[in-house]
Amino acid sequence: MPALALPSPEDSFAEAACGLMTTDTGGRIVRANRTILAWLGYTEAEMTAGMRLQDLLSVGGRVFHQTHCAPLLQLQGSVSEVQVDLVCKDRSRVPALLNIARRRAGVGFVDQVAVFIANDRRAYERELLRARAGAEAALAAQSGAEAKLREANQQLSLADRRKDEFLATLAHELRNPLAPMRSGADLLKMTMGANAPHQRIVDMFDRQLRQMSHLVDDLMEVARISQGKLVLRIEPVCLGGIVQAAVADLQAQIGAAGHALTLALPATPLTVLGDPTRLTQMLVNLLTNACKYTPPGGRIALALREEDGEAVIAISDSGIGIPPEALESVFEMFSQLEPALKRAHGGLGIGLALVKGLVALHQGSVRADSAGAGQGSTFTVRLPLARHAASRAHHAEAPRNAGALQVLVVDDNRDAAEMLTAVLDLNGYRTAVAYCGEQATGYLRAHAAQACILDIGLPDIDGYELARRIRAMPLEKQPVLIALTGWGQPADVDAAIAAGFDHHLSKPVEFAAVQRLLAGLEAA
Repeated sequence: MPALALPSPEDSFAEAACGLMTTDTGGRIVRANRTILAWLGYTEAEMTAGMRLQDLLSVGGRVFHQTHCAPLLQLQGSVSEVQVDLVCKDRSRVPALLNIARRRAGVGFVDQVAVFIANDRRAYERELLRARAGAEAALAAQSGAEAKLREANQQLSLADRRKDEFLATLAHELRNPLAPMRSGADLLKMTMGANAPHQRIVDMFDRQLRQMSHLVDDLMEVARISQGKLVLRIEPVCLGGIVQAAVADLQAQIGAAGHALTLALPATPLTVLGDPTRLTQMLVNLLTNACKYTPPGGRIALALREEDGEAVIAISDSGIGIPPEALESVFEMFSQLEPALKRAHGGLGIGLALVKGLVALHQGSVRADSAGAGQGSTFTVRLPLARHAASRAHHAEAPRNAGALQVLVVDDNRDAAEMLTAVLDLNGYRTAVAYCGEQATGYLRAHAAQACILDIGLPDIDGYELARRIRAMPLEKQPVLIALTGWGQPADVDAAIAAGFDHHLSKPVEFAAVQRLLAGLEAA
């Protein structure tokens, strides 16, 4: 391979890719290469005939050369990347970068000048500036979006807290008027004979009260599940008994609608680990849903079976069915298949959301199937079986003889207090009524009471403070304190226990629940 021929130093200077000049220390040009001559349009004779470097600069460039370049050359012998505009022979301007180095030449010094045209550099810098501006704008937009997202999250959190507070207050306000109505219905049922002329009206009143109570309870349960505050009381549960209890609860409603109900239970009991109250609630909601959305005279079937180590509960109906696109959304909160004005079935659209939450808490699953509108639907619940758990039988407690228990009822809602005391009186209890905390403590100073049923929202002091005062009284024997209130959140239960209550009941309560607590007191 032939050796590469290198240009001579003279050729390298003349044909260099950048402009090169040599000047004396005063700036007079003594030499210039062809590149700078071509850029500026001068001949070498013109540039070396007394022209100075400063003559090639704009007015601003000359001032900058005098105030910055010349002192730096004198002080440190070089300047780098000086941005200037060079003036061509035709008076046009070329942006350039100058690098100048002062070198010794014989007994004196010369300045060696390298010139680079900066058109591409400036275009590149402009692109960089535009890119930087774009990046800063994007960053500002992102920061703004993140700030808006944080604000939106804060607003959502605030709205969620307000929603929970609203639900708790709503439940309380609804439960208060339901309480005396519940006691009144219980009282009417106890005093009316089987063939009383108004028996149907009382039964209807009782069913509607139960429905209203279920709606309030469902609303609260969904809120508790969404907050992770619902606590299960886990124990071995025989699902056959749970199924039969749920069917018994809905028997009147199913019969009123003229539905034909078929029930298929396995010969071998199926046991799961769960909360019997919540499991019953889940099945009641599914059966209520089937009854509500099945036309009169339709068919409802409930089958319980074992499959792949799981208990499977399938509830089918011949009702209005579910469109394919709605099979998943039916489990969402407030989901409804029809607009509110077209619904004849009522409900808030929370029953199936509650079912899904309760099933999930039991480590199970639920799904909906339907062939479409008008083709009926099937809801299938799967729960893991408890293979080695001993099933506990659930039997209804027989009411005990009330004996001579003295019960003090404290409630500023006179209707609620009078209805409850009437039911207690009918069952053989001795009762007294107080409508505020001061009356209650005054009664207990003068009379003995084995049990006190206290409302929380009283006009003078709240029920928590009343409980604390009763516990501090020097009584011969402390009464059992039962909170009966419209406030039913877990925090309310905790507050009641911390204040000295023995039990907490949420309004409206069926008398059987109160009687169970009093019966336990009698047994003790």
